[in-house]
Amino acid sequence: MVALWLFVAGFVFFFQKRATQHRASTPVRSIAISIADSLRDEMLVSTDAVERWVASSKIPIVGVMMSELNLSGIEQAIRNNGFVDRASAYLTYNGELRIEVSQRRPLLRLRVDGYDCYATEEGFVFPSPKMASVYVPVVTGSYRPPVPKNYVGNVKDYIESLKRESNERITQMQLEKKPLFEMRDTIAARDRAERKRRISKGIFETHDHFDERVAELRAEKTRNRRHLRYLDRENDKKIDAVTARQEAEYEKQKKLQKRYEDFLKLINFVKYIEEDSFWSAEIVQIIASEMSSGDIELELVPRTGRHTVLFGEISRVEEKLDNLLTFYSKALNRIGWDEFRTISVKYQGQVVCTKF
Repeated sequence: MVALWLFVAGFVFFFQKRATQHRASTPVRSIAISIADSLRDEMLVSTDAVERWVASSKIPIVGVMMSELNLSGIEQAIRNNGFVDRASAYLTYNGELRIEVSQRRPLLRLRVDGYDCYATEEGFVFPSPKMASVYVPVVTGSYRPPVPKNYVGNVKDYIESLKRESNERITQMQLEKKPLFEMRDTIAARDRAERKRRISKGIFETHDHFDERVAELRAEKTRNRRHLRYLDRENDKKIDAVTARQEAEYEKQKKLQKRYEDFLKLINFVKYIEEDSFWSAEIVQIIASEMSSGDIELELVPRTGRHTVLFGEISRVEEKLDNLLTFYSKALNRIGWDEFRTISVKYQGQVVCTKF
């Protein structure tokens, strides 16, 4: 048994050494790129695009010895493009570099307020490629996503990074308070010392002189304690100012979280629509805008009829769509599809229409 294991170990060592020698003496001869497409006939990523990304990385490839090729650098250069989900680069025995790329599956396209980007079901966003497009629901309107216009990445990661920066600022502000709290303690100690100050009557001192000195001490203590109270008020103002800045940071964090949650609501709404065969075919455009409260409000443009559906906030989605479908089947089929300018399902248990 020991001899067998020694033979196996020697065999592995021999072929590892041969493989290392082979990689050190064999140059990369060619590149082969394959795209794992999960988007039917629609492509966000092409072999030409991958070739451009690899070329722009300035990583030497053809002619370089296999052992010296920077495979991880090639993969990273490809993954830097937002519509790439995964990238794998490896070498065959005969020196061919094979690159396998899979593209992300967009759920919707945001063409709102200067934005033109795709968003996936997981909340990953990336700018729309100039030379390619995918047929997905389009969201237009004045809505502003919670990330910069050219952001590439998961929206949650961006929000969390902003919240971490905010927490760091809050921590720094707390450090600003430390000397102010120490000053508060110092002022309180000085006030206690002032209140304890006493004078004693001299053996040969007259009562009038002693009373005069007592009055002077009282006046001095009053002045000193008044000054200390002023210092304490000013110090408290500084503490309150720092606290207000901290509270403003907490409020920013709440708004950031709210914007992220609204973004997820929009994604989940589109996902709900796309998973329903009727609504995915019927709704051709989604118009999103922000109300004064900060909540997202939707209008839907259907394929049939001349009306716009006033959907309102992204809440009670199933109920609102059920009400709309009931109205379509029981009212519009009888009255006519071109009678109304707007159909509102904003209000619970109601469908409100306006005519042309």
